[in-house]
Amino acid sequence: MTNIPTPDELESLFVNNEYLDRIAAYINRFNPIRTMRMEHMEIRHSAILAWLLDPSETHGFSDRFLRAFIGEALRGRSDLGYPTALEVSQSDMRDAEIRREWQNIDLLIVSRRNDWAFIIENKFNSRQHQGQLAKYASRVTAIYGQASRAMTVRGIFLTLNGEEPEDERYAPITYASIVELLPRLMAIEGQTLGQEVASFLRQYLEVLKDATGMSDELEEMALLARQLYRTHRKSLDFIIEHGASTDFSLAVETIFGATVDYGETAEIDGVPYMYAWHNADTLGLMPCSWRDALGGDDYVWPGCENWQAEFPIAIWLRLTSAEDGVSGSLRLVAEVGPASNYECRAAIIDGIKEIADSAQLTNFKFQRDAAAEGRRYSRFMKRNSVQIHDISDAAEIADAMRKALKPHHKDLAQLTPALEGLTKFAERA
Repeated sequence: MTNIPTPDELESLFVNNEYLDRIAAYINRFNPIRTMRMEHMEIRHSAILAWLLDPSETHGFSDRFLRAFIGEALRGRSDLGYPTALEVSQSDMRDAEIRREWQNIDLLIVSRRNDWAFIIENKFNSRQHQGQLAKYASRVTAIYGQASRAMTVRGIFLTLNGEEPEDERYAPITYASIVELLPRLMAIEGQTLGQEVASFLRQYLEVLKDATGMSDELEEMALLARQLYRTHRKSLDFIIEHGASTDFSLAVETIFGATVDYGETAEIDGVPYMYAWHNADTLGLMPCSWRDALGGDDYVWPGCENWQAEFPIAIWLRLTSAEDGVSGSLRLVAEVGPASNYECRAAIIDGIKEIADSAQLTNFKFQRDAAAEGRRYSRFMKRNSVQIHDISDAAEIADAMRKALKPHHKDLAQLTPALEGLTKFAERA
């Protein structure tokens, strides 16, 4: 019975343990959006976005967020024609009207002063339907683009995971851009923002950062959790074995084993992957070929110490429940992370682009400004989710993990040369 923790070991874990107290405080922090279970509801995100975009609303930004959001979507998209990002950023859009669910369109922005109409299709967890974007563009053009004083109609496709719009007339933008834009505007406005507005925006940013994987606090807590587990593994393994374990965790254990720890590997369809971490809905891992190309544990990557697999690139599988609370989907995400060295990030992104273009790997595509200086997170996988009928079925989740990875084993391996020779940007461990 050597696996049973002693009273001293349990005391060490539960009595005045700083790491455990900090993690508990993080988990129990109050956020009204989460309390009302609104964080995954697309219609609620549309409502908040409509409020932020409306110059006449109570947020105090006037039209600054509106111009920043549209400008960010149009940045680098001069091919769409007038108006450009620069023209939007220098315009006066204080007359803009924001319409929700008009003609089934998530958001419609109309600025009669500028003769502009912007369609915003919002996809937080859902996917676009075939022909949906073209139908909306045609409908709005028929109404606003054929009048005696015709308006210029443009489309914006907002997604959580960087899905590309099927209609090339739409400019893509992700929620990660909102995470980057809002704090800048809040800092500029400073004291002019009301205390209640600032508090709400911080809480909303907290939700978006968790959803996009951009939360520095979450990364810090994940690091503390790993350190806590390594120190108190015997006690925690006993608790997990004899206490409640999440279905997602059981699915992870099905693939990597019940005693999985950072750095351990498992073969999925004969391809070796390294386990990094997991929680109740997310599994972080990476192909072993990537880990080896980046020097394994011999190097530390500044800026990535608390991120994903602690390397400048990683993949993860995230389980999302549907509104019915029973079904859901498992999405495979690949991302170049927050390496503090800009040249390192740019080299990885440029290398992946070159390989993807030459090998016609159509599932790998970055946003146009992914390598821009100041960017921290750049996702590059498209159309990569598996539907799950019962999110409480660990066996089905484990099967979905394999299904999500299976079509991409070879393609992920082909990206390995893009990671070779980059240890010059790292530090010796």
